[in-house]
Amino acid sequence: MKVIDTIKAAKSTVFSFELLPPLKGNDASKLYQTVESLTEFDPKYINITTHRDEVEFKELKDGSIVKHTVRKRPGTVAIAATIQHRYNIPVVPHILCGGFTKSETEHVLIDLNFLGINNVLALRGDGIKGQSVFTPTENGHANANELVGQIKDLGKGKYLDGDLKNNTPLDFCIGVAGYPEKHFEAPNMDSDMAYLKQKVDAGADYIVTQMFFDNQVYYDFVDRCRAMGITVPIIPGIKPINMVNQLTVLPKIFSIDLPMELSKELAKCKNNDEARKVGTEWAILQSKDLVAHKAPSLHIYTYGISDNVKEIVKAAF
Repeated sequence: MKVIDTIKAAKSTVFSFELLPPLKGNDASKLYQTVESLTEFDPKYINITTHRDEVEFKELKDGSIVKHTVRKRPGTVAIAATIQHRYNIPVVPHILCGGFTKSETEHVLIDLNFLGINNVLALRGDGIKGQSVFTPTENGHANANELVGQIKDLGKGKYLDGDLKNNTPLDFCIGVAGYPEKHFEAPNMDSDMAYLKQKVDAGADYIVTQMFFDNQVYYDFVDRCRAMGITVPIIPGIKPINMVNQLTVLPKIFSIDLPMELSKELAKCKNNDEARKVGTEWAILQSKDLVAHKAPSLHIYTYGISDNVKEIVKAAF
């Protein structure tokens, strides 16, 4: 089932979560254990992240430097297909602009269609590490609204090869990202909101937000979207804090604010176990409030950790 249909049919907030494929060289057993530990809470869909190639420079024994390209977390399509068919839970693989050509994107979408997967999350993605600005891949998309446009074109049977005959339409439900506290590259919130509307106008079916730790930020974001004429569902993304260093790392990496009360409690923590407890309790408070306010879905960024997610969902639902 498509995510948008699930949300529209639901009479109350549904539960979903996000997973990362294992690092190259590792098996997927822990990933499947995470899924199995959460199936009792009836997740309506599971997001699977995609990761672009990374460029590394290695020094050889002779002192020379060589450029090395590696994808640290391959396997998104295979993991997504396995989860959907093994557990009968719809999956939402991420589709990126960065690191992928339009042709590669089309091939991935064809593969997903053959596998019976009809949900995707369309993202611009990060630039190459060390670059100050995002640089599009040659023959790739510069931003997510272009990517959404390509996916919607496939829904009309429009492939990159204009000479194809009897083209089969590939009909996907498309999610896009929203930033309640502004994307870090946007000069201001108004321009970021305008870009979000472009993605929705291009054909996005719903929005899922970046993590936030103050629910009022999410509610204000929803109000701003509605005032701009954005009517699609807006799904809140929740990230339970697990480590002490996330007090400073999360605001730096994601350009978000932590409420004073939360930051004070985290500053008291002497170890990650204490931080994890504080983070879980805070996420439970957030989740209960979002469910009470009838958020479409409670989408939790698990990163493969399920014990605290079980506590949160059990308390919220």
